Amino acid sequence: MKRVVTFGELMLRLAPNGYYRFFQNDQMQATFGGGEANVAVSLANYGLDSVFVTKLPTHAIGQAAVNSLRYFGVDTSKIVRGGDRVGIYFLEKGASQRGSVCIYDRAHSSVAEATCADFDWDSIFDGADWFHFTGITPALGGNLVEICRQACKAAKKRGVKISCDLNYRGKLWTREQAKMAMTDLCQYVDVCISNEEDAKDVFGIEAENTDITGGKLNHEGYKSVAKQLADRFGFEKVAITLRTSLSASDNDWAGMLYDGENYCFSKSYRLHIVDRVGGGDSFGGGLIYALLSGKDSRSAIEFAVAASTLKHSVEGDYNRVSVAEVEKLAGGDGSGRVQR
Repeated sequence: MKRVVTFGELMLRLAPNGYYRFFQNDQMQATFGGGEANVAVSLANYGLDSVFVTKLPTHAIGQAAVNSLRYFGVDTSKIVRGGDRVGIYFLEKGASQRGSVCIYDRAHSSVAEATCADFDWDSIFDGADWFHFTGITPALGGNLVEICRQACKAAKKRGVKISCDLNYRGKLWTREQAKMAMTDLCQYVDVCISNEEDAKDVFGIEAENTDITGGKLNHEGYKSVAKQLADRFGFEKVAITLRTSLSASDNDWAGMLYDGENYCFSKSYRLHIVDRVGGGDSFGGGLIYALLSGKDSRSAIEFAVAASTLKHSVEGDYNRVSVAEVEKLAGGDGSGRVQR
């Protein structure tokens, strides 16, 4: 069984019921999620040996966060316990022409205040085949850039494949800070995952003749972005998600995978969104599973996009779908008919 290690922050998500605005009533739903944790859950659901690494406090909320991963079979044995708080994010889901709103309350969380001594990467990567992190984790400040660097070096030393989702978050750091840190970390990365905006925000690489707010995407422009990223950093593969946002409720969704020779574009799906948070993470999880399963580039991008398409129909950060469900959609059955 393939073993995948992911590293990042697991947060408490507080969200009004349904499509209510913040404090439209006095109730909020409490769940857990975070970029790399969402990937870990997807991989566990697909039957891989999925390991999530972070730091969480020992109190009841920290334990509830750990338990949320254990429910899906994620290996939590490498999670470091300590610190005082779990990071929080508040989510107000958008609808129609009203966009979603995300407010972070994650300063001084346990993982944000972690030290390099907290993580024994040689032990963590024992038997591992793949390591995944995102640009969100080094953006948390403190020692996280150096911790990510040490993780990448340890993984590379053991011959572990490394993937990174650029995931630029302007609320966490500046473009200049992101460019400096990610330029260093990307030298270790084998598979880069990006979207319409990340390559531009982090590295200044922009798809030509594309207007993401106006819904105009240019395939030739994205081919150029992928090749520029691969040429600059030596990535083996570059995957780009392609989202045309018709409104907060309805998007067109597709993806592209560049493997150094071929530019493979997936079929496009028209989404009516239930919850878009974690959509990119489910794409990453699907891509990692597909590549580790030996799928070719065309099949890999179709699986990743189908997996993330299904995630948009699932409440919460975690993608609660199986390989069979993803394969069915990737194979062309998107009817949504009742299964009896």
